[in-house]
Formats: sequence, structure tokens, C-alpha cells
Amino acid sequence: MTRKIVISPVTRLEGHGKIDIFVSEEGEVLNAAFQPVELRMFEKFTEGRCAEEMPRITPRICGVCPTAHHMASTKCLDDLFKAEPPEAAKLIRELLYHTFMTEDHLLHFYILAGPDFVVGPDANKLERNVVGLLKVVGKETVAKVVDVRGKCRELMERIGGKVVHPVCGLPGGVSKPLTSEDIEFAKQIAEECVDFSKWTLQLFKEKLLPKYKDVVLNNNLKINTYYMGLVSNGNSLELYDGMLRVVNPDGEEHAKFNPRNYLDYIAERVEPWSYVKMPYLKNVGWRGVVDGKDSGIYRVAPLARCNAADKISTKEAQEEYKEMYETIGEKPIHHTLAFHWARLVEILYSAERMQEIANNSAILSEKIRNENLKIPEEGVGCVEAPRGTLIHHYVTDEDGILTKVNLIVATQHNLAAINLSVKNAAKTFINTPEPDDGTLNMVEMLFRAYDPCLACASHNLSIRDIVNFRVVKT
Repeated sequence: MTRKIVISPVTRLEGHGKIDIFVSEEGEVLNAAFQPVELRMFEKFTEGRCAEEMPRITPRICGVCPTAHHMASTKCLDDLFKAEPPEAAKLIRELLYHTFMTEDHLLHFYILAGPDFVVGPDANKLERNVVGLLKVVGKETVAKVVDVRGKCRELMERIGGKVVHPVCGLPGGVSKPLTSEDIEFAKQIAEECVDFSKWTLQLFKEKLLPKYKDVVLNNNLKINTYYMGLVSNGNSLELYDGMLRVVNPDGEEHAKFNPRNYLDYIAERVEPWSYVKMPYLKNVGWRGVVDGKDSGIYRVAPLARCNAADKISTKEAQEEYKEMYETIGEKPIHHTLAFHWARLVEILYSAERMQEIANNSAILSEKIRNENLKIPEEGVGCVEAPRGTLIHHYVTDEDGILTKVNLIVATQHNLAAINLSVKNAAKTFINTPEPDDGTLNMVEMLFRAYDPCLACASHNLSIRDIVNFRVVKT
């Protein structure tokens, strides 16, 4: 007789979901699945609106990563209206974006994922949170996290107009220039972010990794997938712009393409049991929720971006990037819990980019918008959100009224892999029909490594009507 164990709700993520685990009478795990339980209809209800409204509408999808949606939407409008932004506008946008990435990654590491490692995965659930974190690492560390994130958010508000739902992005540029006072503040914050990200990396490598290395590098928790992420010159890690690069499970380049051509490489699958689409690599094909070179499943987010890149352009992040691969001894890295390490490397990269951009005098130019807009038809915008590749695709009539909208967010890219990871974790840690809370939390740790955002991801009912986007339905 099969018994179902339900983890509901899963915790420390954005949105609502549950994990169903099916075990035999003897406690052998037969199957497991991660299932979002909410539905959002942003793609559908934005049809009929003016395209220019989208950078203000789509940030409402999620209060954790609104800047990612704002920026992907703004870049989509650049493409839609064929308006290349001036250099200063690009620099302002990128400064905002790297500040956001730093702040968001710190949130995930210390508040959402950190308690599993610092407090302990089998600690009492009442302590396995930021309160328990406070007791272990002390008030000074937690206060520093709050202080750095607070200053990042103040800088984001100065640049974006609002910290939670930014309003600065316009087709062809931004709404206002930065002042010299803004830039001096940015330089100060960037220096603090660099120092704190380096300290956080040392904390992870010296205190947490030795303690949990056997779990992080447990081969039973590996899944061999393809990886995708934006890259720039020389296949360098990129978060704001660039080409999408895909590497196979052996680390060989599988594809490299302009995000505007994503439909030639990515197909979108709808499953009856989930509100979240399951994209896969079109020229590899769908083989079910399985890994391997013959499966079109791929992953995005920090570790996937590092695997898809060959290097990092900033000096200190590059050294940390090299150390991560040398320590684990493989590239690409397939260990899911290594997403946490890659996330910390990205914090340092974004902090260093903040410094570079703030010290570029071109950012103070008053020329912040190209107003030579063309008649709209179709546009695609892409950025690397904290949780992975984010694609916005809009089709309009000649008046700029939206006729079709498609969004592919990070958690959609990762959903099949999340299910694989949860199943592997259940099989690894559960050996009884009645596992305790600490054991079930070990299963949750595997989905938490992806930092999923379910509010962003749960859109698939609307996609059934968008046949012109060549969505695969079976």
C-alpha cells in the first residue's frame, strides 16, 4: 500500500507550494513532486493595455523581484519601439540592477537559506528561521545584513523612484539623470557591499562548507542537466545584457543565441498537474522529468550562470569563481546545493560592478533617453533575475496595444529540475513511512537552493490561448 507524505506549505520561498512524497509501507520513496498551488494570470489580463504600462504592471507580479520584471519589461519596450538607449541610460539601469541583485541575494542567503546551514537542517522549526540565525551568528552580523540591504534599497529608490516597484524605465532610456550626490552615495554603498560580500564568502567557506560539505557534495543529489545564462565578451558572466548561452552536461557549448530568438531554442510544455510551465530545449526534446544529455531539461539561476560562462569580468569575483570550481573539482558543477556558493560569488560580482559603473563618468550625462520611437510590432527583453533567466515577449498592434504577452520566468525554466531534485532528496534522506520534521526539511532544502518564486511562475492557463507563441501542449 502506498502512503503519501505531504509537506504543506513549503517554507522560506516567495509564493505557495507543497511537496507530495509517495512511499511504500517499508518507507521506500516511490516518487515525489513539487507542486505550486496558486494561479496568476498576468500574461492574459495585460492584453489590451498600452505596452508602455508594462514596466509598471509586471513588477506587481512579485514583491521580492520587481526590479527584474521592471528591467526585462523596459528592455522589451526598447526592442518593441526599436529605440536604443544612450550610454548613460544603460549605465543607470545597470547600476540599479546590480544593486538589486546584491540586495536580493543577501536576502536569500541570510534569511531564506541561511537558517538551514547556520541553525541546522534538523533544528526545531521554531528556531530554523531568522530568529534562530540571530541567536547563532549574533546581533552584529544580522544588524550588518539589515544595514547593507537597507542602504542598497535606499540607492535603488534614488535611481528607480520606488524601491519595491520601480518606475524609472522608459522605452529608449530612463526617466531622470543621476546627480553627483547620487553617485557618491553609490560609491560608498558599493564599497560596503564588496567588503560584506567578501566577508560572507569567507563565512561560507570557513564555517559552513566544512560542516556540510558531505551534504553539499552528496552525489545522490546531483542532477546532470543543461545550463543556460547570459554571457558577454568572451563568454563572461552577464546579468543585464548579452547573448544566451547553453552548455550541455559535459560543459560543451550547445547553443548561443540572441534572446530575441528564444522561440527557436526553447519550447514550453504544460502539464495538467501544475500551474507552472515546463520549458525545455526544443532541439533536444522532452523525455519526461529525467536528467542526462538526452533530456531537454536545463537549469538557470546562479550556478547555471556560472556553468554557462567561462569567466567573470571583475577581479575578485573571478578569483572566487576559480576557487569554487577547483574545490569541487568539476565544471559544470551538478551539485544542486552548490547554487548557494555560486550565489555568493554573484553577490561579489554585482558589488564590484556597482563600483565600476559608479566610477564611470559617462553615467552623469544628461542624455538619458532616445525618443526616436518606431511603430511597434513585437519585442523581447531579457535579464538574469536573481532566480535565473527572465524573458518578456510582447506583441502589439500599430498603436502599441498589447495583443499577446509571454513571460518565461526563472522558476518555470527550473521547474522540471526542481522536481528531480526534490525526488532525489526524498530518496536519499527518507527511509521510513513516517519521517521526522528534520528529515522533511532536508527535502525542502533542495528546492530552496533554487530560490523559487511561485507568484512569478504560475501562469500556464493563460498560455493555452497564445498559440502564435508555438507553445507545445501534450
